[in-house]
Amino acid sequence: MGLLSVVCVSLFFSSTFAVDRGNFKTCDQSAFCKRQRALKPGQSPYRALLETLELSDSRLTLQLINDNNKVHLLLELYRLQGNMTRVKINELKPLKPRFEVPDVLIAEPPTEPLSVLSKDDNGVVLSLGVKNQRLIVSARPFRLDIMQGPEVLLSLNSRGLLAFEHLRPTSISLDFSLPGVEHVYGIPEHADDLKLKTTDGGDPYRLYNLDVFQYELYNPMALYGSIPVMLAHNTQRTMGIFWLNAAETWVDISSNTTGKTDVRWISESGIIDVFIMLGPKPSDVFSQYASLTGTQSFPPLASLGYHQCRWNYNDQEDVKSVDQGFDQHDIPYDFIWLDIEHADGKRYFTWDPHKFPQPKEMLQGLMDKKRKMVAIVDPHIRVDSGYKIHNEITSKDFYVKNKDGRNYEGWCWPGNSGYPDFTKPEMRAWWASMFAYDQYEGSMENLFTWNDMNEPSVFNGPEVTMHKDALHGKWEHRDIHNIYGLYVQMATAEGQTRRSGGVERPFVLTRAFFAGSQRYGAVWTGDNAAEWDHLKISIPMCLSLGLVGVSFCGADVGGFFKNPSTELLVRWYQTGAYQPFFRAHAHLDTTRREPWLFGPENTALIREVIRQRYALLPYWYQLLYQAHKTGMPVMRPLWVDYPKDTATFTIDDEFLIGRDLLVHPVTEEGSRGVTAYLPGAGEVWYDVHTFQKHNGAQNLYIPVTLSSIPVFQRGGSIIPRKDRVRRSSTCMENDPYTLYVALSPKKFAEGELYIDDGHSFNYDTKKEFIHRTEMTSMSRFVWHANLLMISRTGKETPVDFEFDTSMSVLTLRKPGMNAGADWTLLLQ
Repeated sequence: MGLLSVVCVSLFFSSTFAVDRGNFKTCDQSAFCKRQRALKPGQSPYRALLETLELSDSRLTLQLINDNNKVHLLLELYRLQGNMTRVKINELKPLKPRFEVPDVLIAEPPTEPLSVLSKDDNGVVLSLGVKNQRLIVSARPFRLDIMQGPEVLLSLNSRGLLAFEHLRPTSISLDFSLPGVEHVYGIPEHADDLKLKTTDGGDPYRLYNLDVFQYELYNPMALYGSIPVMLAHNTQRTMGIFWLNAAETWVDISSNTTGKTDVRWISESGIIDVFIMLGPKPSDVFSQYASLTGTQSFPPLASLGYHQCRWNYNDQEDVKSVDQGFDQHDIPYDFIWLDIEHADGKRYFTWDPHKFPQPKEMLQGLMDKKRKMVAIVDPHIRVDSGYKIHNEITSKDFYVKNKDGRNYEGWCWPGNSGYPDFTKPEMRAWWASMFAYDQYEGSMENLFTWNDMNEPSVFNGPEVTMHKDALHGKWEHRDIHNIYGLYVQMATAEGQTRRSGGVERPFVLTRAFFAGSQRYGAVWTGDNAAEWDHLKISIPMCLSLGLVGVSFCGADVGGFFKNPSTELLVRWYQTGAYQPFFRAHAHLDTTRREPWLFGPENTALIREVIRQRYALLPYWYQLLYQAHKTGMPVMRPLWVDYPKDTATFTIDDEFLIGRDLLVHPVTEEGSRGVTAYLPGAGEVWYDVHTFQKHNGAQNLYIPVTLSSIPVFQRGGSIIPRKDRVRRSSTCMENDPYTLYVALSPKKFAEGELYIDDGHSFNYDTKKEFIHRTEMTSMSRFVWHANLLMISRTGKETPVDFEFDTSMSVLTLRKPGMNAGADWTLLLQ
């Protein structure tokens, strides 16, 4: 059977478009990385002092001693609920406290009892309580092994690379060994393949939030965000390692011919605090990580629509003209964006009095069309005694300090700038209060926020960021660097929520991020370029983010820098429309590229794919709800749903949206065909455009033209759509749903439909939502059949239908059933 349709920016360092690598360190130029990496695997100087062991119901403590310098460390082991183990190592008696990352964990993780199975002079064996899982602490040298039966799942310090520097410098290091694992993923953000490469003979992967001008591809350089989470996968198990440290971090990966992967984490300061997530299924790891750092925030429905942005829309007339252009060309959109030039002298929370003299009038014009706006609010504040925001931050003493205690100042877009200390809860609360309508003059309920440059970017700072000896209270910037951007987005999202009295969901886009940033909004991949390779890399970059909690991800459609060819632009729209966050954006030096500026044929192609995006909004919304509830990534690699299929383990040029749509974008210039892998032996996949059926577990060659977007629906699934063309998502609110049923010869077709008001927290606070699971028993169709819809009350309603024998498409006309009612579709 075929498908059944049932109606119901960055700083320029030079004039060339390339990263100036001289601005950014290699491991050899990072003193602590070079020192730690000089340590070679071998006998560890650390041993466990078993006589110091203390065991409570859920916590084991044990002292370690470094036989070279006689310094004692304190090891803490926790068995956590949900098949996780936590390992903390700190100095037993630090002369100066070491930073422990706050505000990332949503709560202190609940524990489960630990018990000692055996103990002798060589070590201790603990029960982890799950399917014969044990944790073995070896004493000399110190080593941890997590076992399941006779199998070693993971080892700590098996290569002897545990290292704890004391006083100053204070870097730390620990190695992990993963027997039987050849594929590891995660630790974004890097412009690299989905599967992480070995770093032997090159630089480690670096995690250090930086403003990188048009980043290079396929290397381990640091970018705008850092999430220190790695996933390991083979046909038997998926596991995760979460290294909770906000300092500059480097990650070395090596492998050998025995199928073992070794990973080494090196951080500049702080303590060792690591969570080992033991799966065993991919979905288990996602839920385990979500239980620690939270799930993706549930965004307003409109934010899943199309966003139109450039640096900069010049003035109110420009905004009005662009808005009208979408109507004239019958292209839907939800958000238009304003970059830094909209503010008065780049004083955020203000409007340029000449270019945007009547912001409320502009916003009301958009609201009348059920559209919205995003304005940028960056965390560098112009030092200007006539600027209210600066004066209040100064009077409240909320700026980051120099090491000498004066306010830290650096150069950014407004010129001389101060940097609010977002690590202070009282600073974040004040910042949130600035989004109130009586504080942020000219703002309205349809104005949302973009946090850029929040690494933080300091044009005249080392590596274009803040000096490491700047002070956040008693902590140096080196300790907290990677969490600064999370705090900015956290405070901004709180401000948007508070301005509505806690009723309305926020929408905040951030460039810098850390573990836990998913709780506060969306992320994009930064300052890319209008090049085919940048289009290709957007797929593994967003896949990597989804694996570690950040589902709401996208890349600048068309490329931020340079001018795309019309072919590249069309292909980028076709790719971006099938990624969670869908925004076109462009640098101020690029030519204008609104969707209708490239001739009627290309306008039609772009219009069509944007409409495809809007038709699928019910499916996207349901998937974001699932991500919010469970931690499952929305856009995900094929191996997540086909974990035993080794053919999927390195695929990153196609992806799944949920479990039921497979997308293989066209990312090669002049392509006349692509080869897509359709997973699942015994499964079938349907081309969503032609309804042609294909078997799973095969490589399928697909001829393509410029209008082609290879998308397939899994047999046995039901996907909700809204097929009426409207100007924005809000205009679609009361439109009927369309359920696309892809039949499978072996199983029922199943799907979900989630409905709420699309913008408030009432789904949570008042439980005002509809969440339906649909199922049909139809696996074949008999032409001379009667179709009945049966309600929960037993009432049978005949349904008019048409059946296209050439396409095997069944269309039901206006069944008239409320989506909130229980019903069954019955063939007689």
